[in-house]
Amino acid sequence: MNEQAELRDWLTALRTPGLGPGGLRERLAAASGRIGEVVKQLQRDASALSADAQLWLQQPDEARIAADLAWLSESQHRLLRCTDADFPPQLETIPQPPAALFVAGDAGLLLRPQVAIVGARSASVAGKSNARAFARHLALTGFVITSGLADGIDGAAHEAALEAGQPTIAVIGTGPDLVYPRRHRQLSARVATEGALVSEFPPGTAARADHFPRRNRIIAGLALGTLVMEAGLQSGSLITARLAGEQGREVFAVPGSIHNPLARGCHRLIRDGARLVESASEIAETLVPAARALGAELALRLERVPAASTERARPASGGWRDDPDYQRLLDVLGHDPMALDELAARTGQGASELSSMLLMLELEGCVEGLPGGRYQRLPGV
Repeated sequence: MNEQAELRDWLTALRTPGLGPGGLRERLAAASGRIGEVVKQLQRDASALSADAQLWLQQPDEARIAADLAWLSESQHRLLRCTDADFPPQLETIPQPPAALFVAGDAGLLLRPQVAIVGARSASVAGKSNARAFARHLALTGFVITSGLADGIDGAAHEAALEAGQPTIAVIGTGPDLVYPRRHRQLSARVATEGALVSEFPPGTAARADHFPRRNRIIAGLALGTLVMEAGLQSGSLITARLAGEQGREVFAVPGSIHNPLARGCHRLIRDGARLVESASEIAETLVPAARALGAELALRLERVPAASTERARPASGGWRDDPDYQRLLDVLGHDPMALDELAARTGQGASELSSMLLMLELEGCVEGLPGGRYQRLPGV
């Protein structure tokens, strides 16, 4: 199956009403990951589905599918599928893991060690200042800052990482082509250019209240730890923190004044077992072992990708140094930064395959990933 036909099948399945990520993953497992077989099975079994699902499967909205494909055809846009070898392994263990993610920007960032920084939309000046300081320190330490692009703490954390010249990941509750809140249009564009904008929802999906808890589980799942800066007792940030704790991730909270309503959520988290932190270095020291373990897991995972996989090429048995595909990539990749789409054009390999290979080369210390989805070969390689 060619890539365009496969993408069409994925979009058809992702937009099937009532199927959901869990239902799609179950069917993928039964079909050995073949999305074409899943769509055929859905069409055969349509009578057991809802009326809306039956109507969609019998006559998909061609204009909508075409718009989705047009979005995916743009530079640095990708549908990251759970069958791809570089789908984030952190998400595989969370409740209801997504079946696919729409990514604008550098999808490879999702594999890097991340810290989620979340908090109140109506954060105080001091709270946003603290979020900036923590985000800057952690970003310069080597952690990717992940948040939800909301007002307040989220926006401050994203901005601080970018101002430090480091990438950031924004997981959003709308389609990847929309911006919510609208005032973050410029920030959203910068995140997509210098980091990654991530959504579980197809293009054109408007913001809805129930989308944000779903977004929060992905934020918590991607990160090795979640830091809550300011949060009231009803804050959605507490949902992210609870999900992080349930997923076995570290939860950190910054205490505040007993007279500040925005400190009460953090104080509750601390009483419930979150780590009280006063500096970003405490978080970095706590998460370094987990970051190293994640890197080792990714290296092993990429080496185990089956040679027959159409999604990725793994190194030959003698290691990546003996693999002609890796050598060709290094030959093309000079010491000047180069974007992924340019590498794809020069090597003739797919973006998903190249992402996996570049990650392996990063782990081996041969390639450096740069903001904006660019890569460069390191001196001496």
